[in-house]
Amino acid sequence: MDINNNWKKNTTLFLTSQAISFFGSMLVQYAITWYITLETQSGIMMTIAIICGFLPTFFLSPFSGVWADRYNRKLLIILSDSLIALTTLILAILFFMGYDSIWLLFVASAIRSIGAGIQMPAVGAFLPGIVPEDQLTRVNGINSSIQSLVMLVSPMLSGALLTLTTIEIVFFIDVVTAAIAVVILLLFLHVPAHAKALEKQKIGYFADMRKGLNYINNHGFVKTLFIFCAIYFVLVAPLSFLTPLQVTRSFGSDVWRLTAIEIAFSIGMTLGGIIIASWGGFKNKLHTMVLSFFAVAVCTLGLGIIPVFGIYLFLMGLVGIAMPIFNTPFMVLIQQKVEPDFLGRVFGVLTTISSSVMPLAMLVYGPVADVVKIEWLLIVTGLLMLVQSFMMLRSKVLIEAGSPHS
Repeated sequence: MDINNNWKKNTTLFLTSQAISFFGSMLVQYAITWYITLETQSGIMMTIAIICGFLPTFFLSPFSGVWADRYNRKLLIILSDSLIALTTLILAILFFMGYDSIWLLFVASAIRSIGAGIQMPAVGAFLPGIVPEDQLTRVNGINSSIQSLVMLVSPMLSGALLTLTTIEIVFFIDVVTAAIAVVILLLFLHVPAHAKALEKQKIGYFADMRKGLNYINNHGFVKTLFIFCAIYFVLVAPLSFLTPLQVTRSFGSDVWRLTAIEIAFSIGMTLGGIIIASWGGFKNKLHTMVLSFFAVAVCTLGLGIIPVFGIYLFLMGLVGIAMPIFNTPFMVLIQQKVEPDFLGRVFGVLTTISSSVMPLAMLVYGPVADVVKIEWLLIVTGLLMLVQSFMMLRSKVLIEAGSPHS
């Protein structure tokens, strides 16, 4: 199959299936979070739910990265969607029959997290196989806008559904959306498996994993990028997790204020995805990433200083705009520079980093936020992000990798 003749159709089908699946998953994620919050009003229960939601992904991602390189990536995505849908269906039936224990939600969250751990490396590695290299920035930008739009709509719709109906209805909606996504991939998206999946595997599973880790360790660009990425997740954690608490403490505990910052951020992310998809960024992708990172750093600093809520919302919107302008060239660099046979394992390690670093960082930031004003945490991390943005500009390895001529 010639990518250049069919890539628009295949990409549209793939992004449509993922958007539908992601929409159902987000509805359920918000429904579970709010149900546990309303039923228990317990911080410990919420902590358990968060751990169940990220630990399986963290532990599974290095293994699923190997699967994404050894097996048909489309089938892996279909299997993970099916696993999530089956889990949600069983949960819906149990709740409908009156078995509505909170621990069932913990188990379901853990199994859904396993599905996400399988799916994320496969999706990241799948796109370069159906999209021409010069279109990856545009497609990743469009995908980012779609996901941001879903993240804007899904909490409002999930809240409305919980108000008007029961949580079982939300579960059934997720089953239907997952089934639609699977049908699109299975019946309409006809893409051959990548070369390695069609070959007989010559080495063992764990040897394959070691080869992937050695590839990252010996590949200066990937190793450097992942180190900067891990530091970035540590520094951005207060911005991601503590701003709702900051708003409650500094501006008031009105629900509309918390809703407003979520909406401002989601609208910003949608606009950011549109901007990077239409603009494409600077010729050197690292310059685009540094511009975005610098903007996030300045806005984080501002969120720790600004006493006016209207300006606070504006800055939160700017952070949302900046995020896809960083994430898109970041993803494209990996998709372009990493050899196709190693893409799954590289994305597996990236998923491990992204699913673990921020929650682990919050083990420190959370208790500190009860002793130190959150504004100070934002000011300090904002300043450190400024320093990191200049350090990225001084990295010859990243500058070379971001260059269109490398």
